[in-house]
Amino acid sequence: MDIFSLITLIGGLAFFLYGMSVLSSGLERMAGGKLEAMLKSVTSNRFKCLLLGAAVTAAIQSSSAVTVMLVGLVNSGIMGIGQTIGIIMGSNIGTTMTAWLLTLVGIQSDNVLISLMKPENFSLLFAFAGVLMIMGAKSARKKDVGNILVGFAVLMYGMKLMSTAVKPLAELPAFTRLLTMFENPLLGVLAGVLITAIIQSSSASVGILQALALTGAVSYGAAVPIIMGQNIGTCVTALISSIGVSKNAKKVAVVHVSFNLIGTAVCLTLYCLANAAFHLEITGRPIDAVGIAVVHTAFNVFTTAILLPFTKALEALANRILPETAQETPAHLLDPRLLATPSVAISECDALANQMSAMAADTLKDTLALLDRFDEAAAQNILSAENTLDRYEDELGTCLVQLSSKRLSEEDSLKVSKTLHAIGDFERLGDHAVNLLRAVRELHSKGLHFSDPARRELAVLRGAILEILSLAGLAYRDNDLLTAMEVEPLEQRIDQLVDELKGKHIKRLQSGECSIELGFILSDILNNLERVSDHCSNIAVAVIELAHSSFDTHKYLSGIRSDNERYKESFALFSLKYQLPGV
Repeated sequence: MDIFSLITLIGGLAFFLYGMSVLSSGLERMAGGKLEAMLKSVTSNRFKCLLLGAAVTAAIQSSSAVTVMLVGLVNSGIMGIGQTIGIIMGSNIGTTMTAWLLTLVGIQSDNVLISLMKPENFSLLFAFAGVLMIMGAKSARKKDVGNILVGFAVLMYGMKLMSTAVKPLAELPAFTRLLTMFENPLLGVLAGVLITAIIQSSSASVGILQALALTGAVSYGAAVPIIMGQNIGTCVTALISSIGVSKNAKKVAVVHVSFNLIGTAVCLTLYCLANAAFHLEITGRPIDAVGIAVVHTAFNVFTTAILLPFTKALEALANRILPETAQETPAHLLDPRLLATPSVAISECDALANQMSAMAADTLKDTLALLDRFDEAAAQNILSAENTLDRYEDELGTCLVQLSSKRLSEEDSLKVSKTLHAIGDFERLGDHAVNLLRAVRELHSKGLHFSDPARRELAVLRGAILEILSLAGLAYRDNDLLTAMEVEPLEQRIDQLVDELKGKHIKRLQSGECSIELGFILSDILNNLERVSDHCSNIAVAVIELAHSSFDTHKYLSGIRSDNERYKESFALFSLKYQLPGV
């Protein structure tokens, strides 16, 4: 083996790892929000969790990515440790899919149809088709398909380069002696752990082993312990991702390590006992790429089968290693580790924005209720809620800006834009609640009261405000276009109501029925309620423009108000519904 073979081996490994990264990220973008929805669908049924873990890992071709996601979701308080155990077990089975794909490299046949399945014959065609899609397609989804094709082609070509580079090793006595050393089970396991820990991908380390197996110099006796060790080595990613997280999130890594250590210990013991008792002839036979895929799958299925009934025991073990303490408050609403999986992070941002929407609406409702009867405890809760809304806006804004710089699917990119447009309005609703609270507190502290006509008029406006908050929240949460289109005509009616209330107040002021001091407070209340309706309008417009893949609020509002029959109809209905007394 000369220097050029070494260069080919290094280049092939680089192609292999890069191709796997491109393939995995492309598949993840294609999965989009479905990935997060799948993870959130977990139940107490361990078999469903197992299938879910296998499906998600097979979908994105990375058990490490799934583990990092789980650490992030647990650290954010979105999932509990018990929900992750079945998924971790399933991910070990799902990751074996890569080994089966790589068996195509070892195909040998003179048959034309079978030869077409060789990577050197079809991967370049995949690359060509993928590049054409990336360069020519306008749809982001088609570009993602192109990236998947190119990633798969690069992965397969890298595998071929590695297998070509290591062929001369079969003739080196030193290489043969080295592999014979790995027939010692403990050394074989240690080698598997180290290789996988270094490259942080069990799929990649299995691929390297398959490339070496194509030389014909790797025996079953050497390969089996190495494969077992590779499963332990992949836990390094979980351990690294658990640095700096809550104790509960660290338990994900503890469960992952415990599962693989116990599974390897049991299987290695059974393997050694069987070999000692029956002197298994297969251990001396050369293994090929298919054999490695079979052993890899059998090992993971077997360890899962024996440990699946003991998920509660694994959780108890994690709790014993990291004892329960007082409930920790997550340092972040959204764990930064989830940014490594943008589709999941975006879905979680959307869920947090929905919580923000509901909190803002409830805060305003509580504030308006204080107009009837002031309560200091409720006032403090409103101030606390406003601080929470500020935190939501700050953290969500930071995460969404970071996400917008990543390569996203078209659907995810639009979700980011919609959420970015809305969270500022949600935060401002909280600010207006505090402004209203200030006015209400002044009324209470000075013992002032609005006249009966003013209270009745405010009641009409308050009903319109509560409805527009409900409509905007519903439209945002469900992406409901029909509901969103009802918001703008109601906002216009609220503007009219505010003008009418101000006009009536001036008349009462002129007739001496109202004081200047009360007038200032009423003006503050009316101005803030008008701004509340404006922010509700902005939220609804974000929903409507999301459907049209555009965020030009001014253009939309100008168009809908100019000549739109539906708008005119809704405006007329709201004008009838919200009429001031005596009009």
